[in-house]
Amino acid sequence: MKLVIFGLTVSSSWGNGHATLWRGLLKAFAQRGHDIVFFERDVPYYAAHRDLTQLLMGELCLYGSWGDLLPIARRHLADADVGVVTSYCPDGRAASELVLDSSAALSSAPLSVFYDLDTPVTLSRVLAGESVSYLPPQGLGDFDLVLSYTGGDALTQLQTRLGARRVAPLFGSVDPAVHYPLPPVEEYRSSLSYLGTYADDRQRTLESLFVSPARLLPNRRFLIGGAQYPASFPWTDNIHFKRHLPPVEHASFYCSSRITLNVTRRAMAEMGYCPSGRLFEAAACGTPILSDPWEGLDEFFTPGSEILVARDTNEAIGAIELSDGELAAIASAARERTLAEHTADRRAAQLEDALNGAYRAEQKAEQSAEHRAEYQTRAPVEI
Repeated sequence: MKLVIFGLTVSSSWGNGHATLWRGLLKAFAQRGHDIVFFERDVPYYAAHRDLTQLLMGELCLYGSWGDLLPIARRHLADADVGVVTSYCPDGRAASELVLDSSAALSSAPLSVFYDLDTPVTLSRVLAGESVSYLPPQGLGDFDLVLSYTGGDALTQLQTRLGARRVAPLFGSVDPAVHYPLPPVEEYRSSLSYLGTYADDRQRTLESLFVSPARLLPNRRFLIGGAQYPASFPWTDNIHFKRHLPPVEHASFYCSSRITLNVTRRAMAEMGYCPSGRLFEAAACGTPILSDPWEGLDEFFTPGSEILVARDTNEAIGAIELSDGELAAIASAARERTLAEHTADRRAAQLEDALNGAYRAEQKAEQSAEHRAEYQTRAPVEI
């Protein structure tokens, strides 16, 4: 099938979690024989930190304005099987209108799909009565399929609050060809590492599980990698910092960490069933993971045997002080689980199933509608 996507970014991993996920997923989807076109608005902040200039298997279309893009997008949708719009797409409303119009008007109509990679944020803003710029004004009821990065109750809320007719989860994943065990790099060595963009709603948990342990363990080395950290961040002498690591460096970063920390954004932690792709990346690298707790975590990793969980500073220190043997056993179990269940190829297969299921359901609905119309136009039968 041919997949046409209107998204936030695949070309730059700076300050967002979309790019790395898309790279692995689209590569796996293309390897399964499909064609891909990804439309991304060329904005200065991603252009300045671009770490991918073309898709290995597919077409990346960078555009300056929606007006410039429109003729090209229409041409691609004319022979597409699926049109996808994502959360935080800068032209989300216009792209949704285009995809939905194409789905309704073309004789060989592409399946219309909305993929929300930020479902807890979307729903929290809708609940607060805020306008969500990337959503159609009428909600999601016109799409043939709504995919969600978040499972659990989020799927029900997408239906009840935004009118989605058909929903399916499509979680994060990892490309094992990019994330795998490597020798440690001295620059990235640490007792505990954290890789993530700065966010106010993660700061309290980060201070509890990372900054406070660093203060209490001054002889240990702690390392943060990420973008947008303010000067007011509570640094200590043993917390080191690496500004924005491109994806090519992620494996070395993880593999040089005795343990790496996962901190979930507040909206995602409150809703649950929303695993960061960083969990799967670190696990594929064979690195033990320490995470804050959230509902549904045990659907992806078993706490205690595949992942460590800490609710406060003391529990985080307890994890840091585990023996090398205990940490190695946890890391090995998590890597085995990840390679079996959380790879990009596994998600690509799940995407195929969701798309094919939606396509069959739409065909059935169309046939039922045609049958009803035919029945209603028949002449009455005399008895």
